[in-house]
Amino acid sequence: MMLVDSSVWIDYFNGVQNRPADVLDQHLGNALIATGDLILQEVLQGFRDERDFRTAKRLLGTLPVFNLCNVHLAIEAAGNYRYLRSKGVTVRKTVDMVIATFCISQELPLLHNDRHFEPMSKYLGLQVV
Repeated sequence: MMLVDSSVWIDYFNGVQNRPADVLDQHLGNALIATGDLILQEVLQGFRDERDFRTAKRLLGTLPVFNLCNVHLAIEAAGNYRYLRSKGVTVRKTVDMVIATFCISQELPLLHNDRHFEPMSKYLGLQVV
């Protein structure tokens, strides 16, 4: 199983051809792919066309959707953020910090197309696809 970040879903739905979107396309229907509640919200809010919104909602609704944050994970994500800051890395998106911390805690690889996850892989052990 892998968790797919909004950066990949957005490219996929927009028909952008890149390595992460191609990996997603290859794995859809062949492997267990999951998403998260915050990722779902990030992806769906970007659709302008109602028909495209409904299509994406239907497709994403067939996947396991994890609740990405709770009190314990929020505290763990804050600790990870502080650790990265001590290494000179500032993560700009709180949601990305939560997604990475969730994946680390669940030992779940993350498929992404967002350079903000790179230091989380380097310093925190985030597994990436």
